[in-house]
Amino acid sequence: MKFCASLFLAGASAAVAFAPSAYVPSKMSVARSSAAVTPGSMALSMASDDDAFDQEKFIAESKEMRLKYLEEQAMFALKISCENYGNAVFPNAMIAGDVVITHLLHRLGYLKDGKAKIMVVDTFHLFPETMEFLREIEDFYGFKAEVFCAEGVPVGDKEAYDKKYGANLWKEDIEQYDKVCKVEPFQRGLKTLNTNCMINGRTRWQGFERAWIDQFENAPIGGGLAKCNPLAYWTLEDTFDYIAKYEVPHHPLHAKGYPSIGDAKDTIPIPEDGSTRFVDFKFEGDPTPWLDYASERKGRFVGLANKDGSTKTECGIHVAGAEKTFDRDLWEDGAVKNLDSNDAAKEVVASGKPAVIAVYAPWCQFCQGMEEEFGKFAGQADIDVYKFRGDEEREFVQAELNTESFPTVNVVKADGTVVKYDSEVRTVEAFNKFVEETIGAGVN
Repeated sequence: MKFCASLFLAGASAAVAFAPSAYVPSKMSVARSSAAVTPGSMALSMASDDDAFDQEKFIAESKEMRLKYLEEQAMFALKISCENYGNAVFPNAMIAGDVVITHLLHRLGYLKDGKAKIMVVDTFHLFPETMEFLREIEDFYGFKAEVFCAEGVPVGDKEAYDKKYGANLWKEDIEQYDKVCKVEPFQRGLKTLNTNCMINGRTRWQGFERAWIDQFENAPIGGGLAKCNPLAYWTLEDTFDYIAKYEVPHHPLHAKGYPSIGDAKDTIPIPEDGSTRFVDFKFEGDPTPWLDYASERKGRFVGLANKDGSTKTECGIHVAGAEKTFDRDLWEDGAVKNLDSNDAAKEVVASGKPAVIAVYAPWCQFCQGMEEEFGKFAGQADIDVYKFRGDEEREFVQAELNTESFPTVNVVKADGTVVKYDSEVRTVEAFNKFVEETIGAGVN
């Protein structure tokens, strides 16, 4: 394509000064007239077609320059993560950005020497192609991923998951599903691998929730993990350009119209007719629906909503504080008594004495959030107050302690009736009121 440009004379010197030398025209003429000078009458024009500016060549070379810089910047960030920290871990979802990071870690030698570990969370609801693709890239790059899934379930055993948690947990309580299948395995994986720097593929281009991230962040709670976002400043177009340039192995569902891949139950092609695809390292159809700002994840979390009715855009893994791991139980000190078995809980229910039992999971952010208030409540209550860890005894707490999600607070009446506190207001005053309304006593 040949391009003839007109520039205001006032800006001509600056335009020439910043133009790449390969494209500075050698013959220019300044159009003048003897009439009054106006902005439109003073322009620079190309002298002949021989010196015309090749726009397509310039754009191609500019993109190549940008990609080279982004690559160097990302590799530098990864070097800091893997050389300066003893246990860098990359939770890999095998989406477009993640396969680029995997490729870069391989090029830097960190997969081979073990300075970076690959971690994968299997939700038991992924596309079949996802875990198959994991095995392919393990063979291609020569590493072995550490796979984590819902607690108490063997890796890859969907039948055991269904038995323990229920095949429809995501339909019954999406937040609980996120905790059980994503957040808790994610946290447990980071803890198990002794992570002190977490590498991930979030970018500013993915949407307003991530628009201000930088290449490095400190964990928001208690100075925990460092977080490295090596692709923070990449667009999705940059990512696919890079995949094409180096023929990076990528998820097979890109060829079927999926710009991003999550759970099969709530991920769809964009557009829904699958007309945009990435096949043989190039786009087929109009790439705009994928490459526009904040469009990469449009096909994710489809049909899901948060409890407040807002559209779901995050699974919980990348929200503030989710990277914190927990090395302690809740209510380790104070007036809250521990029930360490199903039989112990049954004894309290059958004792003929009123009591309060909180069914909890130590990794649950809502349980953590009520720790202080529930502890204070126990300290001033006239009845016994207990805790029972329910995430390790799902079937029991569902059947005996009214529990479908955590935390669940129950008041046990003298006749053995277990009454659920059905409110999310978890304060000393609210607990006192519920106890008094249920059994007519309970506080000083």
